[in-house]
Amino acid sequence: MITQTLFVELGLVVLIALIISLIVKLFRQPIIIGYIIAGIVASPYLLNVIKSEQNLGILAELGIALLLFTVGLSLNPRAIRDFGKVSLITGLGQIIFTFVIGFLILKLFGFSVIMSAYISIAITFSSTIIVMKLLTDKGDIDSLYGRISIGFLIVQDIIAIIILMIISGLQSGVPNTSLLIFGTLLKGLALIAGTALVGIFILPRIARFTARSQELLLLLAVSWCMAVASLFFYFNFSIEIGALIAGVMFSISPYRYEITSRMRPLRDFFLIIFFLLHGSQIIFGSVQANLPSIIILSLFILILKPLIVMSLMGWLGYTKRNSFLVGLTASQISEFSFILVALGVSAKHIPQEALSIITMIGLITIAGSSYGIIYGNRLYNWLSPHLNVFEKKGIKKDESKFHYRKSHDIILFGYNRIGFDLLETFRKINKRFLVVDYNPETILKLVKERVECRYGDAGDTELLNDINFKDAKMIVSTIPDFDTNILLIQHARLINKKIITIVISHQIEEASELYKQGATYVIMPHFLGGHHASQLIQTHGLNLDKFLKEKIAHQKKLKERIKEGHEHPRHESG
Repeated sequence: MITQTLFVELGLVVLIALIISLIVKLFRQPIIIGYIIAGIVASPYLLNVIKSEQNLGILAELGIALLLFTVGLSLNPRAIRDFGKVSLITGLGQIIFTFVIGFLILKLFGFSVIMSAYISIAITFSSTIIVMKLLTDKGDIDSLYGRISIGFLIVQDIIAIIILMIISGLQSGVPNTSLLIFGTLLKGLALIAGTALVGIFILPRIARFTARSQELLLLLAVSWCMAVASLFFYFNFSIEIGALIAGVMFSISPYRYEITSRMRPLRDFFLIIFFLLHGSQIIFGSVQANLPSIIILSLFILILKPLIVMSLMGWLGYTKRNSFLVGLTASQISEFSFILVALGVSAKHIPQEALSIITMIGLITIAGSSYGIIYGNRLYNWLSPHLNVFEKKGIKKDESKFHYRKSHDIILFGYNRIGFDLLETFRKINKRFLVVDYNPETILKLVKERVECRYGDAGDTELLNDINFKDAKMIVSTIPDFDTNILLIQHARLINKKIITIVISHQIEEASELYKQGATYVIMPHFLGGHHASQLIQTHGLNLDKFLKEKIAHQKKLKERIKEGHEHPRHESG
């Protein structure tokens, strides 16, 4: 009976979430806003749908664990390496200034020291997931300001990890001594070190074997996430922090993109429950009583927090435009903000009203910052004359000092056999290329050779959505599967009408259909073989010496292919 009740409740809240999220989407707001509002609608204050809070809470905790696992997968140390100084200064500086000012504001409103500390720490963090999503949608992820933004967000995420470890390790009623904090950090570092050893020396070998099957790879990722999360929970840390560490350890794997795309639907479903539950737990009496502080803190995050980042970047010598655009990416609170305050409430450090306050601040700032980031260039053009104070005189650091190739000229699906020769040609014509392949052995080999590559199935739409077709000039598929090539052609041409699409086929009828679907050229290996032989005869005639030279060159190529492990596919005669 309990199971049936939970099922009905879950169905109702998901339906409410769908309806409200559709409305929110019409106003171009993040779906997260729709989830929180849906939770408010389903709460006892309105429809009173949610009654099994404990059971939904378990699902919500699983959702946030999967979310943080995928956040860990996306933490790219290169962003800090490339922009270490500016990332560190803006990341740390923004946290320090925001915490101090936020703490003073909260104290002026009469909050206790511990509650002021929790909320002011929570508002220092900005959302990596929301910012990355908006920058990717804008096509600015590889711009100078985009890379700096991701860099300082990673710095903040690392600091958030440390803070969450301390809080989750402190039990309710235990004195907050420096010795206890030191012991908690030491225990946490030991756990991280142990997880890292397994992640570096054992996990890659298992992943290499399981990558032969996408289902096994997904199962490995979920198992690894839950195992590490459970280990951290066993040692009195939160499940969420364990899941995040698990993701970070898996981020060095060449299969991380495939894992991320496979886990996204699973993560998103459970994440809906997390934000629904937070929305339903808003205590409107607390919100009404704290409305002035909520408004002031929201304005502080939306306006003053970006100004802090702009001031720090201007001091470092960046242009006012880049400083302004980076500042906008800091104008919201993070998923870590919710987790931090929720941990404080569960540990009985702070009252439930703190969660209501941070949830309302999240609603306001996530909505406001989305508009700011999306329309950042228009806002800059409008405000530019008033931003000179944030720019140093003299030589400035701008886009021209940093040369990034934002896209790949050619995307090759399938490396072996035909792709092997194509790669040599791509190098000769000096074009930047990306290789997508489903063979884990091939990907590991390409990684060792420093070839840009992605592990994944070309027939997976989630993978295709993560690849930049917009700026590519050509895609080449050496995959003989007809349906996969149709999908590739349709997907690429939907995004980029001018892209050259070269695919392969072994059947005349299929080749004709591929041309109808928009293929620029269809490779037919059997016919090309005869065509190549006729070209050799036409070029060399009956000259034995010239054919012997061709023989030597061909034998050399065959030896190279043997080293690569290539074999010619066997087909039925006829």
